[in-house]
Amino acid sequence: MIIAYLWYVSLVKKRNAGREALSGIDVQINKRSNLVPNILKIAQTFMDHEKALLTDITELRAQVSKSYDANDIADIGEHLAVAEQLNNKMGQLMGKVEAYPELKSDNTMLEAMQTYNEIEVHLSAARRFYNAAVTELNHAVEIFPGSILASMANIKIMPFYEADDAAKASIDAADFIK
Repeated sequence: MIIAYLWYVSLVKKRNAGREALSGIDVQINKRSNLVPNILKIAQTFMDHEKALLTDITELRAQVSKSYDANDIADIGEHLAVAEQLNNKMGQLMGKVEAYPELKSDNTMLEAMQTYNEIEVHLSAARRFYNAAVTELNHAVEIFPGSILASMANIKIMPFYEADDAAKASIDAADFIK
């Protein structure tokens, strides 16, 4: 009985570590989301031809800012997928900035881009931490005897943070050279 209890405690700790790691991702996503409107305001003054991209970013930012159920695996997966879509659109925006010399040299935009890059570094670290915590939890939940205890305690596997297909696609440098 003591062994089962200790195993249960271990499962709960791993689940909570996964939730904590997910929260770490959310903190960085919120920082990025708070910075996005400033970047868009600056960019709009220069980028008349990129309205569709700016609109997409605005819509994705609103979606990623919505709350979700941290106990619902599908909800977590959807939240992470929208966050990755926003990441890709912001990457496109940063690439487009290069085509606008006056925007690229604007001090406010340079500071915003530097802050954005710092947040992306922190977000990348949070993603790695999350995936490590999820790996531990998923191993414990899927391997006997943890699988039995996990099903009895309703502790489920969590989804990994995965890059979407756009992020996995190869990049052609010619697209960015003008």
